[in-house]
Amino acid sequence: MIAPSLERDVPIGSLALDCGVTLPDVVQRVSIYGEPRADGSNMVLVNHALTGSSRVAEWWGEIVGEGKLFDPRTFAVAGINVLGSCYGSTGPATPAPGGRPYGATFPVVSVGDMVRAQRRALEILGLQRFAVVIGGSLGGMQAIEWAMQAPGAVGHVIAVGAYDHFSTMGIALNAVAREAIRVARTPQQGVELARKIAMLTYKSEALFAHRHGRKFDRKGGDPTKRTGDRFDIEGYLDHQGALFSTRMVPEAYLTITRAMDLFETRDRKLGFPAPRFTFAGISSDWLFLPEYVRAAAARFAAEGADSAYVELRSDHGHDAFLAEPEHLRGLLAPRLRDLYEAAATG
Repeated sequence: MIAPSLERDVPIGSLALDCGVTLPDVVQRVSIYGEPRADGSNMVLVNHALTGSSRVAEWWGEIVGEGKLFDPRTFAVAGINVLGSCYGSTGPATPAPGGRPYGATFPVVSVGDMVRAQRRALEILGLQRFAVVIGGSLGGMQAIEWAMQAPGAVGHVIAVGAYDHFSTMGIALNAVAREAIRVARTPQQGVELARKIAMLTYKSEALFAHRHGRKFDRKGGDPTKRTGDRFDIEGYLDHQGALFSTRMVPEAYLTITRAMDLFETRDRKLGFPAPRFTFAGISSDWLFLPEYVRAAAARFAAEGADSAYVELRSDHGHDAFLAEPEHLRGLLAPRLRDLYEAAATG
């Protein structure tokens, strides 16, 4: 795993949010791998999903790394922790002006707010043009928002398992997960339950049936018994919930999932010069349905952009972009051939 060549907290001052609140003293945690060119021709911005961080090589190593989709020996790759998260950027765990953490008083943020904060931080670092902006899930939403806010600054937008809004079902599932956090006896229990709910939306029936079936928990219990022991799927969910509760601030989860709910760009027209678009759907994804991803690609094509749809065939559900990054890499590389050629000669 490669380490960032630059990692720093970038103060961007006060930020006016879409909800009407102005957030003071905002900081963005930025990690950069490789050396940017002055014209931005080798610059790639990787936006993270719900639980990611600015250190993109740690969670998307098949996409960012030596010999991977974006090799830092050729490309400069930037990652930014989103506004409202708990991995370096300003969020609910950050001290408010009174000195205590914002906690539940942290304001509602939108994907638009996240991108405006990113743009300001990158401009401070002298980065204003990007060959590619790419992300999966919430990261794909941010990539699309970059195209809406600054179309002339981006050469190619790649949205994986994401489209131009968030579905009613997605909003409903997020609402139930947030309610689990609010009504639980302890914040830790609430985050664990929210994670279990989310894990059900990230995978598919086919994957769970193959991986777990009706087997009893592999880590304990008497398999000869038919009552009283956990099934393997229950043990899996307990394990995922426990891991997640050690690294996620409950209020950050509430903030980021609400930002996802609010994402809607169908009422906005794409500016020009428009970036190229690649939308990647996932065949077994029932949280971000591939037909919605395909429709978003068609919408931008109808507006005059170079917009294409590709599909990752996988039983991993929404998580396929993280679980099978080598297959995603093979799917996206042909769409990046011109960029590779230009980077090699630049």
